[in-house]
Amino acid sequence: MSDFVKGLFGAQQPEPAPAAGDDDFADYAGAPEPEPASLTIETTVTVPSTAPTAQVSNVPYTKWYRVWERTTLNDFKMEMYIIPFIFVVMAVHLFGTKKNRRRAAQWAKVHAPVLQQEFAQVGYLRPQGGSQELADVDTVLREKKADEYTTYATGRANVAFVDFKLTLLKRFNPLMIAGETLVGLFVESMPAPQERLEATAYVFDGKESQVVPKLGQGEDRKSVANSTFDGFVFAVVHKDLMKRMRDERYDLSLTSTKDHPKLPIWTTVMSESAEITEKMLTPELIKAIQDAGDKFEALVVTDQPIDHPMKLDETVPHKRINLSVKLDPPYDSTLPLFNYFLRLPDFLVSHAHFRPEAMRRIKQTREEQISKIRKIEEEEKAEERRTQGDKLKKEKRDQLLSKMSAVEQKKYLDKEREKNLRRSEKRKTMRA
Repeated sequence: MSDFVKGLFGAQQPEPAPAAGDDDFADYAGAPEPEPASLTIETTVTVPSTAPTAQVSNVPYTKWYRVWERTTLNDFKMEMYIIPFIFVVMAVHLFGTKKNRRRAAQWAKVHAPVLQQEFAQVGYLRPQGGSQELADVDTVLREKKADEYTTYATGRANVAFVDFKLTLLKRFNPLMIAGETLVGLFVESMPAPQERLEATAYVFDGKESQVVPKLGQGEDRKSVANSTFDGFVFAVVHKDLMKRMRDERYDLSLTSTKDHPKLPIWTTVMSESAEITEKMLTPELIKAIQDAGDKFEALVVTDQPIDHPMKLDETVPHKRINLSVKLDPPYDSTLPLFNYFLRLPDFLVSHAHFRPEAMRRIKQTREEQISKIRKIEEEEKAEERRTQGDKLKKEKRDQLLSKMSAVEQKKYLDKEREKNLRRSEKRKTMRA
């Protein structure tokens, strides 16, 4: 009874002795209670440093301006290829442009005295005080492009002015020369590059009063002889250029091509009349063409446009003379032809007057071309008027429909549809 009361009030009871047969836990029976470990830990190993994020070369640090101590030749391999290439390109460009400039100056040195004898002004600078001294070569020519030079001459009877264009090789770009040459071997419409002189003389044709200005206020112009002549198309062309010039020039497409026994076999005549051919082929011209040889390309006297006219205003005749020769020094062989070209306007004014029978066919050809252009213009105007009328009808119809009710619009559209149907059936009946 006393043990039961002690158990109720938490009295300590004696621990029972371990069982004799439980030998596996005998070592833990008398083991002391575990104690918490101390928080103080003595570190004997040093913490490793943070690994670098990038590889750094072992080049020693130097001043900012000591580039040679931080770099090697391997760092400039790309520049070692690019910089010499740039210098080569610049050297070729400078050499080519200088060579073209010398070629143009050489031409001007030979031909400028001839121009000075024929014209009052040679080049783009007006002579001061009526001086007749030869202008400087550099002032005579004007460089339009690295491969193109131009000059100008004016102040002569029967000639308003003459334009000269020198086309040279693109020596500043050998790759372009090679490419154009290769293309010219396979494509007929793109000939190989060739150095040439192209001269165009614009004649007065009796219009001196409209072109030549007065020298002073109230001063009358000097009386000049009549400088008019009949309009026609005549050309002597190298056979290698005959087909291309006929295809590219509208004025030469009006002519007929025939060989002439007095001319070299490698040239041909393109003319509108046999009478014009016989009068234009003078002994001086034939000899000049023979002296020029293969350097000669074309001599054209024309009053028609080069491009095909599309409007009536473009069919108005403008008389001019064209000369084309190859630039191949020395110029002794082409100089007689050049002189003949400069004096050809005088020959035309005095001799280019033909019989009415010969000019009748030429005028008929002109009128046929004008009638074709006029017909095209009339058709275009009629089409424009038709389009404008249809537009007005549509606007009037839309305005009328906007004022109708839905029922009235339906009736109107049904009547319109039936009307169009009857019209189409009537057209089919008429065609049948």
